[in-house]
Amino acid sequence: MAGTDPIAEADADALFVLTAALLTPGRFPSVLGDDYPAACAALGLRPYAEGYGLVFGQDGHGARWTVVVDDVSLVAVAISSWDCGMAYDLSPDERSVVTGLPGWPLPVATVAPGVPAPHDPEPEEGDPAPLAPPSGEEWGPAQRRLGADEVALQWDTWRARASDEGTDGEPSAPSGAGTTGAGTTGSDPYTGVRKALHELRGYLEEPPPVGRVRSAAGILRADGPGWSLVAKSDDMAFVLLDELPREVLPVTRGPQLPALLEALDAMAVRSS
Repeated sequence: MAGTDPIAEADADALFVLTAALLTPGRFPSVLGDDYPAACAALGLRPYAEGYGLVFGQDGHGARWTVVVDDVSLVAVAISSWDCGMAYDLSPDERSVVTGLPGWPLPVATVAPGVPAPHDPEPEEGDPAPLAPPSGEEWGPAQRRLGADEVALQWDTWRARASDEGTDGEPSAPSGAGTTGAGTTGSDPYTGVRKALHELRGYLEEPPPVGRVRSAAGILRADGPGWSLVAKSDDMAFVLLDELPREVLPVTRGPQLPALLEALDAMAVRSS
């Protein structure tokens, strides 16, 4: 986590940096979209190949701000340092600032000391609506992608929980096999899984937008309309669907899945 050194020197306008994230083709907050161009569009940014850094902080009045900078390397070093438990003073040069957006698109647990509690800044004419994290009470594309993020982070746990049941997209897959979370709707939940696998095979013929298939730390991530996939190319996969809230559907290796995962891994964008 960041320190609270201001990004600028003016009292009220200073930004006390709390944390940061990368917005690059291979690594971006999945809550913003299924791929890199969609994530950029959610923030009103052009999808430059070099990407951006997102700096989250509070001004001197306590208002939440997301500052977009083009110094990706600086932000990447800061994040790596924080992940290792090291202190790092993230203070981007003002010349690297692309824009400032009200609010935070992600939840930030830390607050700046000595300023009012986090709140949205007072809007001025022409300002965009403040960014806000997705609701934890609802289920939709953003929550589905966040759920896939959690599966990726806890791969070993989910792998250990997976039973021998599942499907490689064959029609004979048992209804509800291996599901977790909410109950099924009564129809075969693997209908949506087969649809996702079919669309993934289509990615091999017509490449999707950049970042739609990406790989980090040996974990393959792919997203599409209504679904997210988390896998290891030499192992099994898990699929989450918009239509099945909070369910994680295991997909076991069979005659088709290994070749598909290997091909997807070969085309995936790697995080730097």
